[in-house]
Amino acid sequence: MQGDPSGVSAKLRLLVEEARKPFVGRDDEAYATVLALLSGEHLILIGEPGTAKSAMARRIASLLDARFFKYLLTRFTEPSELFGPLDINALREGVYRRITSRKLPEAEIAFLDEIFNANSAILNSLLTILQERILYDGYSEIEVPLWSLIAASNRIPEDPELEALYDRLLYRVYVKPVPEDNWEKLLWASWAIERGEHVAVKPIMSLKELKEAHRLSLNVDLTDIIKPLIRIISILEEQGIHLTDRRKGKILKAVSANAILYGRMKAVKSDLMVLRFIAPQTIEDFDKIEMILYEELRTPERIIGDLTEIMDNLLVLEERIDRAKSYDPELIDIYRTIKELRRKVASISRNVDDPRVQDMVDKIMDIIERVVEKVSTKMGM
Repeated sequence: MQGDPSGVSAKLRLLVEEARKPFVGRDDEAYATVLALLSGEHLILIGEPGTAKSAMARRIASLLDARFFKYLLTRFTEPSELFGPLDINALREGVYRRITSRKLPEAEIAFLDEIFNANSAILNSLLTILQERILYDGYSEIEVPLWSLIAASNRIPEDPELEALYDRLLYRVYVKPVPEDNWEKLLWASWAIERGEHVAVKPIMSLKELKEAHRLSLNVDLTDIIKPLIRIISILEEQGIHLTDRRKGKILKAVSANAILYGRMKAVKSDLMVLRFIAPQTIEDFDKIEMILYEELRTPERIIGDLTEIMDNLLVLEERIDRAKSYDPELIDIYRTIKELRRKVASISRNVDDPRVQDMVDKIMDIIERVVEKVSTKMGM
């Protein structure tokens, strides 16, 4: 693996694919969670209940064969429920010790639902666990093996006491309900889960391999993205989107992790799209930041969006051709428009080296050929 990310990249991308496999419309959630794990950071999934947040976390832990802990927090949750009860026998002998078996202090990946319900006693312990991987408990310091915490909440905290916790969750994903055009897929996917079709999970890679990939990411060449990154942070600040110094300082971990995920030892501008998971503070910020990044980076995702619009326009033109009569003067204007669209698509294909973009270019060119043949036939050419 040393110096060659191609093999580990294939496993990581398979991990993303397998993580999202049982679910509908959860591509970003799987992608961001794998990035968080790859960079050894923590993530929060923000959205209403019933959007597969805990199921996603459990599945990824299984795919990594990692020790997993899951708990739903309420304002009445006691520290012993997370960290284990006191060992009464040890206490009788004057030793303060917790029984941590199958509790958070022994987990490698943890999922805490409704994390912002944490009371002060739990909150203080969580902060040190997330930052230092140490549980300060009474008279002892317990080193914990936690690699990443996946948190969930249906709200963004407004209480200043919770801001420090929110800031330590580097990755943030807004989990939206599945849109209406995917409801049929959702019904069948949910039925497959009920039938137990996704119960058996075969590990894709070990947590040890994941940590090796993380160490590899620390050697990614970041030279070319520093100035563009500073420019984007400045634009976000101008738009009222503030990143704390802690979050600014961790951006490069996310960028390098994304480069490794795509099999590169050198970061490129498109890797800065990870900011859409790091910069949002409010729900409104998610869409706002994504648009800023698309405009600034001209990423493959943005180009695919432009190509999708071109494809839609071509299909509308095709409908007009089908309705038009032979030798209709409108056909001349349509033909000119098609030629201009073909020029734009050809220009994109020359300037972007991305397999997803190229695949879409090929599809559009096929549509163009079909539409040109139709208009030529009707014009008697």
